[in-house]
Order: sequence, then structure tokens, then C-alpha cells
Amino acid sequence: MTTWAPTRPTDLHSRRVRLTTGPEAVAEARRQVQAAIAAWDAPVDPDIAALLTSELVTNAIKHERGETITVFITSCYGHLRVDVHDTSRFFPVLLDSSVEDEAGRGLMLVDMLSAKWGCDRTPAGKAVYFTLEFRPDNGGARRPRPAGGSRPGTVNRERPAVTRTHGTRVRFTRKSPRCGGAQG
Repeated sequence: MTTWAPTRPTDLHSRRVRLTTGPEAVAEARRQVQAAIAAWDAPVDPDIAALLTSELVTNAIKHERGETITVFITSCYGHLRVDVHDTSRFFPVLLDSSVEDEAGRGLMLVDMLSAKWGCDRTPAGKAVYFTLEFRPDNGGARRPRPAGGSRPGTVNRERPAVTRTHGTRVRFTRKSPRCGGAQG
């Protein structure tokens, strides 16, 4: 006898939000992502999704020359994806920041907590995105990462390039899975 496990529907859900650049945009983006997760009953952690959205929106606002950014939220085929579009042509660079650094840990959080992240060029600038995989239907338990710390669809975490900044302090940079570093 052949039995089949129930599958999650592959319905596509999407939401687009245009936000005026400013401090209130971050909170509104978080609210929109959490509302989408609740409305679509997407089995992802809404707090992690809100945190990662905050990081991407904050970076977009910090580097945006225009007056608006756009957030696309989609849910399909077992994952939630959040894209943040802005008009900057510069791709983000992942830095290994020390505890003394005041900034630079946002993309590290995105890298650690998302299933995958990266960026794409758009006609108007770029889109930086992250995805979160749906939790299995076993009470929301998280799957352990494979040995070696790599996850499917992410960058091979080989030894990063070393750059010297601020005198003798050393910074390590890694390129994101799909971003080629700062380009303009």
C-alpha cells in the first residue's frame, strides 16, 4: 500500500508595499510582513521575518537617494520571501563585525537566520531579499543544520577576504550569494 504525506498548498500569495523613506518605514514594513504571515497562515517565525525585514529596510533607507522604497512579500512553494527595492546601484557586502563596532551586524543576522539571501539588479536600482523556509508540520520544530554549517542555497563559507580598516583592526568581508559586492 502506498501512502502519501499531506502537502502544503503551493498557492502564491503576494503583497507589495510602497514606503516613504524615513524612520517610520521600518516599523510599517515589519507590520506588513507580520500581517502577511498571519493572513496567509505561513509557517515561519514572524519575529525573525520582522527582524530581517527591519535590517533590509534600514539599509535601503540609509543608502536610498529617492523618496520611496518598495517591499515585496511573497509566499509560495514552501518559503516566504521578502524583497526590498531601492534605487541604489551598490550591492551590500557582508562584514564580520566585532562587538565593539557600532554597525555592520545587520547583514550578518540576515545571513545567519535566513534560508537564503542575496540581491538582484533592477531597472531602477537593486532588490535585496531573504527567504525563510516553512517549518515542518511537526509542531514547528526547526531542522538542525547539516554538518559543516552549510545550508542549501547559501554561500559556501570559505575563508573570507581580509580587509584592513581603521588602522590595525582587521575586517573580513564575504560576498552574498548573488551580490558581487559594492558596484555602481
